[in-house]
Amino acid sequence: MATAKLTLTLPTETWIGDVSTTYPDAKFRVLAALPADDVGVGLLELTAADLPPILREMDGHDGIVHLDLLRASDDTCLVEFETTEPLLLLSVQESAIPLELPLTITDGDATFEVTAARDRLSALATQLDLFGVPFEVEYVREMASSESLLTDRQRRLVRTAVECGYYDSPRTCTLTELASMTDVAKSTASETLHRAEGTIIKRYVTDEVAE
Repeated sequence: MATAKLTLTLPTETWIGDVSTTYPDAKFRVLAALPADDVGVGLLELTAADLPPILREMDGHDGIVHLDLLRASDDTCLVEFETTEPLLLLSVQESAIPLELPLTITDGDATFEVTAARDRLSALATQLDLFGVPFEVEYVREMASSESLLTDRQRRLVRTAVECGYYDSPRTCTLTELASMTDVAKSTASETLHRAEGTIIKRYVTDEVAE
């Protein structure tokens, strides 16, 4: 399994590509999306300094067949919509990858993450090419399970340390007490924790650099 972060450039022929590039300072966050017959149904959070003209543009667009304003404040609103142009939804659906929401669209660019096997990610890239959607891959990260990250002893010790309050501030469990709970020598507990913490920190730093 791998997690990929993609940025798609949406065609201006689609309603979301058209409207988001017309209002480049607005932020469109798709909170929910699903196919329904020949349309796509979505829940959208829109943030902009001036909402009414954007809502009118959306409501009057050929790609939108229904628009319902659910909630609004000065600069943010929540709308439900139906579209005949569920381009991204169709692309992901054809590649059999669950769409991870929310996804953010700004000035014609949609940014989101997907997690799937490598062959499914390749299928998604193929579908996007078929739909004529340019995209950039910001990163692809292999998902390492906790089973492979730490040894059995390290996992047990770290889990117990967390549960007993060894990592709390202030600490409610000493190293001596932790060693007694796990039936190991104090020096062994110290060394095992040190190795586990080093592994976890290195993985965290590696993931941060990848982002």
